[in-house]
Amino acid sequence: MPEFSGLNHVSLSVTDLDASQRFYTEVLGFRRILDVGYARICIHQRTRFVLALVHHAEGTGGRFSELATGLDHLGLAARDRDEVVEWEARLEAAGVPHSPIQDMPLGYHLNFRDPDGIALELQAPTAQYAAVLADVAAQEVSDEEVAALAARLLGPPA
Repeated sequence: MPEFSGLNHVSLSVTDLDASQRFYTEVLGFRRILDVGYARICIHQRTRFVLALVHHAEGTGGRFSELATGLDHLGLAARDRDEVVEWEARLEAAGVPHSPIQDMPLGYHLNFRDPDGIALELQAPTAQYAAVLADVAAQEVSDEEVAALAARLLGPPA
């Protein structure tokens, strides 16, 4: 099977390029690197993550819903729970509504939305989950081994 080299970019359809650009640059720290009229290309310089914000002239203009087929949410990585707490304070200072931090078996989650209602999440894995991800990424792991790792993290399936 051919392989791909990694995630290249994510492109989001938005209703207002200026409002979306302000949110992603001022709140989340992206930098706009290109404006092609109907789209703005932004980069998070430290991670090199590229985000395209696109306005389609024929777009429906409705609010995002994770209940529609397609994107459920965009997950952004945080280093650890302390960094999630820092992001919670950042979102509060910027006036961005958000969920409380959720401590879950696989990690710590903070959910919020962009100006179009696109669901975003900051997530930091637990140490145990990070170790499992590192193991699975570094070597061939059988389906049985993956099931055992999942059971160790989550408990047996209900």
